[in-house]
Amino acid sequence: MPARKLKEYLDSQAVKYIKIAHSPAYTAREIAQSLHIKGSMVAKTVIVVIEGKMAMAVLPANHSINFDHFRKAIGDKEIHLATEGQFKGLFPDCEVGAMPPFGNLYDMEVYVDERLREDEDFFFNACSHS
Repeated sequence: MPARKLKEYLDSQAVKYIKIAHSPAYTAREIAQSLHIKGSMVAKTVIVVIEGKMAMAVLPANHSINFDHFRKAIGDKEIHLATEGQFKGLFPDCEVGAMPPFGNLYDMEVYVDERLREDEDFFFNACSHS
Protein backbone atom coordinates (compact mmCIF):
# COMPACT_ATOMS: atom_id res chain seq x y z
CA MET A 1 0.00 0.00 0.00
CA PRO A 2 1.68 3.20 -1.07
CA ALA A 3 -0.04 5.51 1.42
CA ARG A 4 1.45 5.08 4.87
CA LYS A 5 -1.41 6.87 6.63
CA LEU A 6 -3.97 4.55 4.99
CA LYS A 7 -2.07 1.48 6.18
CA GLU A 8 -1.66 2.95 9.67
CA TYR A 9 -5.36 3.74 9.84
CA LEU A 10 -6.48 0.27 8.75
CA ASP A 11 -4.03 -1.35 11.16
CA SER A 12 -5.17 0.89 14.04
CA GLN A 13 -8.77 -0.18 13.41
CA ALA A 14 -7.78 -3.88 13.25
CA VAL A 15 -9.15 -4.13 9.71
CA LYS A 16 -8.20 -7.32 7.92
CA TYR A 17 -7.04 -6.55 4.41
CA ILE A 18 -4.83 -7.81 1.65
CA LYS A 19 -2.86 -5.84 -0.87
CA ILE A 20 -3.50 -6.89 -4.46
CA ALA A 21 -1.25 -5.69 -7.25
CA HIS A 22 -2.78 -5.45 -10.70
CA SER A 23 -1.86 -4.00 -14.05
CA PRO A 24 -2.44 -0.24 -14.23
CA ALA A 25 -6.16 0.54 -14.25
CA TYR A 26 -7.65 4.03 -14.21
CA THR A 27 -11.30 3.29 -13.53
CA ALA A 28 -12.97 1.12 -10.93
CA ARG A 29 -14.56 -0.94 -13.71
CA GLU A 30 -11.11 -1.62 -15.19
CA ILE A 31 -9.94 -2.78 -11.75
CA ALA A 32 -12.89 -5.17 -11.47
CA GLN A 33 -12.18 -6.56 -14.93
CA SER A 34 -8.46 -6.90 -14.20
CA LEU A 35 -9.14 -8.80 -10.96
CA HIS A 36 -12.04 -10.83 -12.44
CA ILE A 37 -14.48 -9.71 -9.76
CA LYS A 38 -17.96 -8.17 -9.87
CA GLY A 39 -18.07 -4.40 -10.33
CA SER A 40 -20.34 -4.23 -7.30
CA MET A 41 -17.40 -5.35 -5.15
CA VAL A 42 -15.14 -2.44 -6.17
CA ALA A 43 -15.75 0.83 -4.36
CA LYS A 44 -15.02 3.88 -6.46
CA THR A 45 -14.37 7.22 -4.84
CA VAL A 46 -15.86 10.21 -6.62
CA ILE A 47 -15.13 13.73 -5.43
CA VAL A 48 -18.13 16.02 -5.34
CA VAL A 49 -18.69 19.60 -4.25
CA ILE A 50 -21.57 20.08 -1.82
CA GLU A 51 -22.48 23.69 -1.10
CA GLY A 52 -18.93 24.70 -2.06
CA LYS A 53 -17.16 22.07 0.07
CA MET A 54 -15.36 18.97 -1.25
CA ALA A 55 -16.70 15.58 -0.16
CA MET A 56 -16.34 11.93 -1.17
CA ALA A 57 -19.10 9.87 -2.70
CA VAL A 58 -18.30 6.16 -2.58
CA LEU A 59 -20.27 3.78 -4.75
CA PRO A 60 -19.94 0.45 -6.53
CA ALA A 61 -17.90 0.55 -9.73
CA ASN A 62 -20.87 -0.58 -11.79
CA HIS A 63 -23.05 2.36 -10.74
CA SER A 64 -23.13 6.10 -11.39
CA ILE A 65 -24.19 8.86 -9.04
CA ASN A 66 -27.87 9.67 -9.22
CA PHE A 67 -27.66 13.36 -8.36
CA ASP A 68 -31.43 13.75 -7.84
CA HIS A 69 -31.40 10.93 -5.28
CA PHE A 70 -28.18 12.27 -3.70
CA ARG A 71 -29.62 15.79 -3.36
CA LYS A 72 -32.73 14.46 -1.65
CA ALA A 73 -30.66 12.29 0.70
CA ILE A 74 -28.56 15.25 1.87
CA GLY A 75 -31.37 17.76 2.20
CA ASP A 76 -31.62 19.28 -1.28
CA LYS A 77 -28.21 20.93 -1.09
CA GLU A 78 -26.35 22.07 -4.20
CA ILE A 79 -24.05 19.31 -5.44
CA HIS A 80 -21.92 18.68 -8.52
CA LEU A 81 -18.86 16.69 -9.58
CA ALA A 82 -15.51 18.22 -8.73
CA THR A 83 -13.00 18.66 -11.51
CA GLU A 84 -9.60 16.98 -11.32
CA GLY A 85 -8.04 20.41 -11.02
CA GLN A 86 -10.16 21.16 -7.96
CA PHE A 87 -9.15 18.06 -6.01
CA LYS A 88 -5.78 16.79 -7.20
CA GLY A 89 -3.84 18.70 -4.54
CA LEU A 90 -5.99 17.34 -1.71
CA PHE A 91 -4.45 13.87 -1.88
CA PRO A 92 -0.66 14.42 -1.91
CA ASP A 93 0.07 10.78 -1.09
CA CYS A 94 -2.05 9.45 -3.98
CA GLU A 95 -1.87 9.29 -7.73
CA VAL A 96 -4.55 11.54 -9.20
CA GLY A 97 -7.85 9.68 -9.18
CA ALA A 98 -6.64 6.80 -6.98
CA MET A 99 -7.76 8.08 -3.59
CA PRO A 100 -9.06 5.55 -1.07
CA PRO A 101 -12.63 5.89 0.27
CA PHE A 102 -11.56 7.18 3.68
CA GLY A 103 -12.42 10.87 3.90
CA ASN A 104 -11.39 10.97 7.55
CA LEU A 105 -7.77 10.74 6.35
CA TYR A 106 -8.25 13.92 4.30
CA ASP A 107 -10.68 15.85 6.52
CA MET A 108 -13.57 15.27 4.13
CA GLU A 109 -17.15 14.12 4.58
CA VAL A 110 -17.94 10.75 3.02
CA TYR A 111 -21.25 9.55 1.59
CA VAL A 112 -21.37 5.80 0.96
CA ASP A 113 -23.84 4.02 -1.28
CA GLU A 114 -25.58 1.33 0.77
CA ARG A 115 -25.20 -1.16 -2.08
CA LEU A 116 -21.59 -1.64 -0.93
CA ARG A 117 -22.98 -3.50 2.09
CA GLU A 118 -24.27 -6.31 -0.13
CA ASP A 119 -20.92 -8.13 -0.11
CA GLU A 120 -18.84 -8.87 2.97
CA ASP A 121 -15.63 -7.83 1.23
CA PHE A 122 -14.92 -5.03 -1.18
CA PHE A 123 -11.95 -3.63 -3.04
CA PHE A 124 -10.75 -0.05 -3.41
CA ASN A 125 -7.87 2.04 -4.67
CA ALA A 126 -5.06 2.43 -2.19
CA CYS A 127 -3.52 5.61 -3.63
CA SER A 128 -2.16 3.92 -6.74
CA HIS A 129 -3.51 2.85 -10.12
CA SER A 130 -1.81 -0.54 -9.75
